[in-house]
Amino acid sequence: MPSIEETIKEKLSEIEQKHNVKIIYACESGSRAWGFASPDSDYDVRFVYVRDIRDYLRLDAVRDVIEYELNDIYDINGWDIKKLLLLLAKSNPVIFEWADSPVVYRTTGDWQRVKSIMPEYFSEKRMLYHYISIAKNNLRAYFKEDSVILKKYLYVLRPIFACRWILEKKSPPPTLFSKLYTGSMPSEIEDDFMRLLEAKKHNLEKTEGPHIKTLDDFIQQNIAEIEKILQTKSEEYPSNWDSLNKVFLENLL
Repeated sequence: MPSIEETIKEKLSEIEQKHNVKIIYACESGSRAWGFASPDSDYDVRFVYVRDIRDYLRLDAVRDVIEYELNDIYDINGWDIKKLLLLLAKSNPVIFEWADSPVVYRTTGDWQRVKSIMPEYFSEKRMLYHYISIAKNNLRAYFKEDSVILKKYLYVLRPIFACRWILEKKSPPPTLFSKLYTGSMPSEIEDDFMRLLEAKKHNLEKTEGPHIKTLDDFIQQNIAEIEKILQTKSEEYPSNWDSLNKVFLENLL
């Protein structure tokens, strides 16, 4: 019986044949890439593909997303290279997370060329806004009751640590969560945080528990501080299209 990884690689080949595309990169995203998957976490497979050059010259637009499978085990979808590069021009943090995923199912020289230009399109303000919005949205949606789904704490804490990384390192945050907090974990939350992380790894996705005051206080304080900093940040919008166009053409020709 094939392993999960072998099955995923087979599915990627099926996608190429069915949709007549070339997949240049495929990786794991979500909790398995972040390093705190639950026993019943699904596989969030993301890929980047290139179509035949004639598809980019059609008068009727071809869809730029392929959604292949969504069930209790797999969540597989991908972006066209043109879509990805247009989003990279806007410093889309998702692309940086995919590129740094510790679980890679396929990579190519074409993808390495894309990856090589990514630092040119890092925007501190855009990334801060993205991550703090994720933290606030999860806080608003899941922290209203007396008990909390444990994994939601990590879904708030991870973007907060990502913001702290961006502010300190002036670079895209790593995808693996342990890299984000190693060496920068505040002592007042360390014990509760590590217990929470272990609980997430050994319990099912929907497991709930009571609020953790030290983490609640840390979350509220950091959100307030990061929002205040954001108000002082000017927009440093990356505007260089030359590298993007060059990589796009290299992938088509």
